[in-house]
Amino acid sequence: MLLITDRAGPQTAVHCPCGYTFSMGIELTEPEVPDDAVGRRVFCGAARATVRYVGPVPPTEGLWLGVEWDEPSRGKHDGSHDGVHYFTCRDATGGSFVRPAKVSFGVDYLTAVRLAYDTDTDTPLSDTVSAMFKEKPIEERSFQSLTSALLGERQVNGPGRDGDIRKTTPNIKWLDMSRSLLSSWEDVSTITEQLEGLQVLQLSYNTLGLTSDPSSLSRSFFSLKVLSLIRCDLTWPQILECAPMWPQLEDLCVEDNNITELQRPEGVLQNVSNLSLSRNPLVQETVVNLSALPRLQQLTLSQCGLSLIRFTDAAPGSQTDKFPELREVNLNDNNITEWCVVDELAKLGSLKKLSCRGNRLTSCDGNRKTADQILIAKLGQLVTLNNCQIHPEERRGAELDYIKMFGGEWLKTGGRSQTSDQFTLQHPRYQSLIDKYGAPDEGELTKPKSFALKIQLLKITFLFPDDAERAPIHKTVPASMLVQKVKGLLQRLLKVPVADLKLTYCTPKKLGTEFELDSDTKTLQFYTIEEGDQVLVRWS
Repeated sequence: MLLITDRAGPQTAVHCPCGYTFSMGIELTEPEVPDDAVGRRVFCGAARATVRYVGPVPPTEGLWLGVEWDEPSRGKHDGSHDGVHYFTCRDATGGSFVRPAKVSFGVDYLTAVRLAYDTDTDTPLSDTVSAMFKEKPIEERSFQSLTSALLGERQVNGPGRDGDIRKTTPNIKWLDMSRSLLSSWEDVSTITEQLEGLQVLQLSYNTLGLTSDPSSLSRSFFSLKVLSLIRCDLTWPQILECAPMWPQLEDLCVEDNNITELQRPEGVLQNVSNLSLSRNPLVQETVVNLSALPRLQQLTLSQCGLSLIRFTDAAPGSQTDKFPELREVNLNDNNITEWCVVDELAKLGSLKKLSCRGNRLTSCDGNRKTADQILIAKLGQLVTLNNCQIHPEERRGAELDYIKMFGGEWLKTGGRSQTSDQFTLQHPRYQSLIDKYGAPDEGELTKPKSFALKIQLLKITFLFPDDAERAPIHKTVPASMLVQKVKGLLQRLLKVPVADLKLTYCTPKKLGTEFELDSDTKTLQFYTIEEGDQVLVRWS
């Protein structure tokens, strides 16, 4: 702790590097700082940082730690004070000086296990740790029945005494050390090498130094199947550099890192079947390099800024040799606007499940349901779209509607006898659908619809299931109307605060099912609300 005492004699006011003013007449008593403190991870307040400097910062007395925050916004400088550069930060305002008494260097793995699973949880943290060392030696307390250890945010910093983990928690298969104070992969390996049956490891929200010889640590992760490294400030080359440590890995989650260009994973990650790269600003032309993963079955690429995917090795309507095992793709919340992307996905011969919400794939009538029908028709191999199973009758209806929708264009370009290359490029599957169902008659063709106001107006009935005496309200509103605006309308009609309103809707096409209007910023059209649907209004 920091002790400030008044001493006789002149006192000199000094501005300290943390922003406070102290008298030079002070006596400082600080806790002991580890000899290897530089490079160690610490917890300070509600945040984590890395120690970059240990020593004095004149003209103040006593010891200071120079730290680089994980969140640079918490810092005040780049490691400099009064013109002296004490340490370096990646961000110009990512550094601070703090007293050792203000930080925690964490606890070892077994202490964290005891803090998490000991039944005496009312004792303060410092008292608990002290009591454990005095009253419950390792040999006297066993956790051999544990198969999972959830130690996220428990400030784990290392293994503790050599061999104790193997004796005390030998059956751990699932280990969560997210938001820990581990400094490097060597630190992690000193724990996992004693957990021979470990299959699932969560290390998200850590900053781990890389090892110079990843292969030498592979025995520490030999049984590992699932690894989560969300927001660990990693690039794709760094992940490939670490990959030899995980020879049996099958499921890898590296969401929200610094991954941009994807190099081919040659000779590593060859057993990975599930890969999640969401929330990384990917270079879209390099996504195809992931086809070097021969067992990849599930690929998650949501919020990656993608607008285009191409498989140049295959002509329209044929199958690519890339991703032969890929069965499930998640492309939610990207920038996909062109239907040619869907035609490229149709080249994936094993694709069965696709999630494509939050993109801007639109049909000529602006109806999201019509867009979904086009997706189903273009992807003949698909069995699930946006987490909803595609039933045979739904597929048949979508494919027949697709034929009618583009039948006029097909006839104009020559029909069955001489369909133009341009039409085939835009509708690679159309001819196979004609072979399946027959050519459309001209009277069956769907005329293109404009975005005229008349078409975009919906007649909706508002019902009040919790107020049996209130009569239904019938309104005609634009399909483009935001849910927020609908609530504003209801506020004026019902005199109920917007914040208290909860809206769902039901449709005659799915009787007995309510769908929640859960986003105020979405339109009625987004939720595929159609003429004759009913909006159910409740309030607290």
